[in-house]
Amino acid sequence: MSKPLSKVILYTDGACSGNPGPGGWGALLIWNGKEKELSGGEPDTTNNRMEMQAVIEGLKALNRRCHVQIHSDSALIINAFTKGWIVSWLKNGWKKSDKKPVENRDLWEEMIREAERHHVEWIKVKGHSDNELNNRVDRLAVEARLRA
Repeated sequence: MSKPLSKVILYTDGACSGNPGPGGWGALLIWNGKEKELSGGEPDTTNNRMEMQAVIEGLKALNRRCHVQIHSDSALIINAFTKGWIVSWLKNGWKKSDKKPVENRDLWEEMIREAERHHVEWIKVKGHSDNELNNRVDRLAVEARLRA
């Protein structure tokens, strides 16, 4: 009988000034009452790329298969996984329904690889509201953007 997966809560956010411009990402991992903050930035990027990088880096930080609840205010990321957009993009050779190429394919492919290592739940949270943990990762992303 296999051991149950550890449950990890992952909050993620991205920030960008200019879009494109300097950007940052922030992630917060919560496991068994312990917390770990991650952040980073790039001097020339977009908000969507930073939102995606936050998810990727949060998942990469896990050293074994887990049940991960990913909380993001990015409708693009949440919808891509919960509404089957990823499946359609793969089936259509990374083309959207309007036949245009999917932007940021490199990060989508990396995010898919990282997510496949885990059992993932995608949870949409409202950005810039009273969600304390989402506001915390937003601050991490903004601080990282300022250092980029």
